[in-house]
Amino acid sequence: MKNNTNNRTYSFLNFFRSESFSGIILLTCTVIAILLANFNFVPIYNEILHKNITIGYKATSVSMPISRWINDGLMAVFFFVIGMEIKKELLIGELKSLKTTILPIAAAIGGIVVPAILYALFNYNQLTINGFGIPMATDIAFALGVISLVDKKAPKGIVVFLTALAIVDDLGAIIVIAIFYGTEISWFYFLLSLAIVGVLILANKFKVKSSAIFIIIGIVLWFTMFKSGIHATLAGVLLGMIIPGSRDEEVFKESMLNKLEHAISPCSSYLIMPIFALANAGVVINMISLSTIMSTPVSVGIILGLFLGKQLGIFGVSTILVKLGIAKFPLGVNQKHLYGASVLGGIGFTMSIFISSLSFSDEAILSTAKISIIAASLLSAIWGLIIFALIKPETDNVNIV
Repeated sequence: MKNNTNNRTYSFLNFFRSESFSGIILLTCTVIAILLANFNFVPIYNEILHKNITIGYKATSVSMPISRWINDGLMAVFFFVIGMEIKKELLIGELKSLKTTILPIAAAIGGIVVPAILYALFNYNQLTINGFGIPMATDIAFALGVISLVDKKAPKGIVVFLTALAIVDDLGAIIVIAIFYGTEISWFYFLLSLAIVGVLILANKFKVKSSAIFIIIGIVLWFTMFKSGIHATLAGVLLGMIIPGSRDEEVFKESMLNKLEHAISPCSSYLIMPIFALANAGVVINMISLSTIMSTPVSVGIILGLFLGKQLGIFGVSTILVKLGIAKFPLGVNQKHLYGASVLGGIGFTMSIFISSLSFSDEAILSTAKISIIAASLLSAIWGLIIFALIKPETDNVNIV
């Protein structure tokens, strides 16, 4: 049992460090994209992103600009990794027991609902109301990247809490995307997608050993999802959740899920997410009109949703559950740690920008949304760092940084 605990700790340490470092790369690419969009590279930058590429033949072909291939195609791999990470946590990780995970699960729900309500209040009866999903998500790479900077101020318990919360957060965002951000449904392709999901489930049940078979069927699922009008990236999540794994930690190490997750996660963290940032974070920032942009219902809803809504939702729900005795703080964690993690939950970058691209077709509104996401994420990161800096480290806290 002790050996299993050590293996889980080692696996978590590797996950934490990889996500922290990918957050640094993501930040670098974000800065590069903003610089490209605000200097003389704008025409080249836009020309590359809008260049059309066709893959396939006739009825089975898909033709889209590069920017959409990144958002609908490459990001399906990102969602595939999320699907595998969610399943891993459910099988052997922090989400396998409801008793031990009720706090991050409930906190995540609070951190989803409150920001959405705040956004809706400022955009009620307006066309921009469909952007309510933007402030709902926490960017795990950026959040863990920031928390890695606070050294001994962050006990292992609060990092595990933030990680579990972000994973549940992602699951909530995926459900919202599936329900609210699709286009007109093609029932033929929708039913075909369901049939393909059934084939994947059967492949799992009959213990098909070839990961290539799952990947090939997953690509077909992506195509039918794309044609159905449901957002194609959901194919990645479904595939990730169906990949065979095991609740036995020793067996899990040799499972297809573990091997694929280890093989593809670095590609997602160090290649796909940076490419996404380069393609989507390039917003023109005009300092003269910035004050006007930041006072629109969209920007106010996003900034208050991410910075304030996340704090209220995560910290508020967590505090209530602890006070009622329904849940308890993780080992070595106190209210100050919990509040600091709640603030860092307002770092929404990747998923928030992704949902904004689904919410708005108007370039001006989309640009405003992206600037607001970046501003709210920076505000949350800075305030979160200040909160942790004010915490006196306790000698009994187990530090993992």
